[in-house]
Amino acid sequence: MHRQQSEGNQCDATGKAINMRERGKEDIPPELVSLRLMAGKLAKAEGENKVHIPFLSIYKHSLPSALASGVITPSYCLILQGAKTVHLGKEILSYQAGDFLASVIDVPATGQITGAVPEAPYLGLKVDFTIEEITAVMLESGFNKHFGNRQAQPGPAAFVGKSNADIIEIMTRLLKLLDKPDSLVAYLANLLKKELIFTLLAGEHGHLFFQRTLMDQEGTGIGKAIGWIKDNLSTAFAIEDLADMCSMSVSSFHHKFKAATTMGPLQYQKHLRLQEARRLLLNGVMNAGAAALHVGYESPSQFNREYRRLFGRPPAQDAKVMRSQLDAAGSLSI
Repeated sequence: MHRQQSEGNQCDATGKAINMRERGKEDIPPELVSLRLMAGKLAKAEGENKVHIPFLSIYKHSLPSALASGVITPSYCLILQGAKTVHLGKEILSYQAGDFLASVIDVPATGQITGAVPEAPYLGLKVDFTIEEITAVMLESGFNKHFGNRQAQPGPAAFVGKSNADIIEIMTRLLKLLDKPDSLVAYLANLLKKELIFTLLAGEHGHLFFQRTLMDQEGTGIGKAIGWIKDNLSTAFAIEDLADMCSMSVSSFHHKFKAATTMGPLQYQKHLRLQEARRLLLNGVMNAGAAALHVGYESPSQFNREYRRLFGRPPAQDAKVMRSQLDAAGSLSI
């Protein structure tokens, strides 16, 4: 896992081309190799493969992808094979087998798969969770006392890191549950999910998984403002009102919001609006004009302009292309 300041395609941080066949020969833990084999057998289709554990998905892509806009939802994503880059604001994060991408809130981003060939496809596991689930584990375990009030500065809400043996072992047990009777899967899977969250909190990135300013959706954290924006997507707002909601000065609120999401509140709302409009168009629920009004745009021309700027195509054309890609791959993911 490494950070870059320029975009690459199947290249490492130095710009050296990646040979995916050689990447498969890298010295990786045998536990990760075993987990990769298990996931590979379960990933029958290109794109997202759903299993009968609702919060777990397996991703498979046999070829590199183009840079695409999307939203990183609250989740833990572990790469088992291949490589990927995610653009968060001005920062470009590259990660590969054994690395993870995690987020504790919805974070608009762009990303692409940079390492994948048919003989060694990109493989990844994604576990979805919520802020409420993280908070519950903190309270049940008493782990919140460990953090106290030590974190003064907010960190990024989405970040990458290196998985350890404990995480790989939990993910392996999670996949092994798929061989058990359905009557046992739901209960045991939820226990493993709690164990995963606890292990992440106890690890070196624990301070990023539990950020009081993001978790507090009832008191004075910016999580309250983020939750309000998501619940009132079509409603215009003044930044001063959100700052008051969080009992912060405008400058402090804006600084903390941007530190977490890489963008200001108005830009954050715009990205979420456009992503929701894209979802409505893709599902055939509304046409472009209706989708624009639904997410809060009063001007169709402004909607079309901003949609094209973010996704690279006008709404109707983009929906058509996206549907054809879904038909080919079964699913799309950032």
